[in-house]
Amino acid sequence: MKKSFISILLLLATVFSFSANASTAPITSGEPQEYHSKTMGELVASFYDTTGLKALIEPHAGVKGPHGEEMTLFAQSGGRVIMIIICFLLFYLAIKKGFEPLLLIPIGFGGLLANIPVANIAGPDGMLGIIYNMGIANEFFPLLIFMGVGAMTDFGPLLANPKTALLGGAAQFGIFGSLVGAVVLSQYIPGIDFTLQQAAAISIIGGADGPTSIFIASALAPELLGAIAVAAYSYMALVPVIQPPIMRALTTEAERRIKMPSIRKVTKLEKIIFPIVVLVLALLILPDASPLIGALCFGNFAKESGVVDRLSDTMQNALINIVTIFLGLGVGSKLAAESFLVAETMGIMAIGLLAFAAGTAMGVIMAKIMNMFMAKDAKINPLIGAAGVSAVPMAARVVSKEGQQYDKSNILLMHAMGPNVAGVIGSAVAAGVLLSIFK
Repeated sequence: MKKSFISILLLLATVFSFSANASTAPITSGEPQEYHSKTMGELVASFYDTTGLKALIEPHAGVKGPHGEEMTLFAQSGGRVIMIIICFLLFYLAIKKGFEPLLLIPIGFGGLLANIPVANIAGPDGMLGIIYNMGIANEFFPLLIFMGVGAMTDFGPLLANPKTALLGGAAQFGIFGSLVGAVVLSQYIPGIDFTLQQAAAISIIGGADGPTSIFIASALAPELLGAIAVAAYSYMALVPVIQPPIMRALTTEAERRIKMPSIRKVTKLEKIIFPIVVLVLALLILPDASPLIGALCFGNFAKESGVVDRLSDTMQNALINIVTIFLGLGVGSKLAAESFLVAETMGIMAIGLLAFAAGTAMGVIMAKIMNMFMAKDAKINPLIGAAGVSAVPMAARVVSKEGQQYDKSNILLMHAMGPNVAGVIGSAVAAGVLLSIFK
């Protein structure tokens, strides 16, 4: 044992001696390269020059970002620190608060990796850059996500109570309202200049539908795709934070206590026919939306047919889980300080928040309007209107939890799923309308 320890020490001494005294050495190509002798202090200094610590403490002009753009001194130092703190906040919300960890964990970790200096992980040749280009930039991941969502979705509550589709439609007000907001913002805020195509791509954030946001941004404003994806998925994950205050502000306690009658049982034949009917209508009226609606309907049809359980199970579990990992990391790559802490991205985040809030509010208001024309024993609990945004099933769970705070026996989950799944179709339809107008 003692001899082995001495041998290791001698080997280390030889290595350090060679590093400190080497003069010239042959190389495999080109002219021989000369190596100057270095002291231990110089070797330590040379190592320090390659560390991320120096990159954060001593930023300098001329440093290029992952896509070749020149980084500001702030982005190289303070900006990276701020984004790393934001990523830690996402971890806290996911782990401690339980806010959609399936989204926040990969997005936050992708953002953490993207802000590591020197490594260039978010560049075109880095791990995150490869993930982003292979599935987000070309719209492939959103379609796979929609396929999995379709396989997990039960359209029964919507078919049992078709009038709740109006709530899903009303929630899309946030999309078209934010389109106007984006145009106004570009007119009055210095440093922000959105075209109509860019404003249309930004507005889809109001539907709280990440895959649809990526799909339409890829077609109308690929240069804003990263910021739009980050905003859409951030607000999807923060549904439990954003929606409850809006729901409480627009309803009375008596309205929150409204109990809705049990929904009727939907037949298997109805469930099988529904995705086919939706797809045919999309093909005839709004073909621009057919990729999204087609993926959704295929997943749902495979599930409801009952004869391809293996395929349905794969779409519901393995496929959507794998795609969620890649999608989260790819979206997180756009949390790099040089691309996130800029005026345009901040504007997109602000518009997205207002759009999402407007969509939630309009769903609740529509439910209150519908109640004005309904019999007393058939009234709708206005809370379920908030589920009209297409964050499935997050928004429906938030509605159910909010309702039970005022009456433990009031089960709203299945009622909320009606407008929730209608919102998924509604956001895809809204995307098709925007594409047909602005493409």
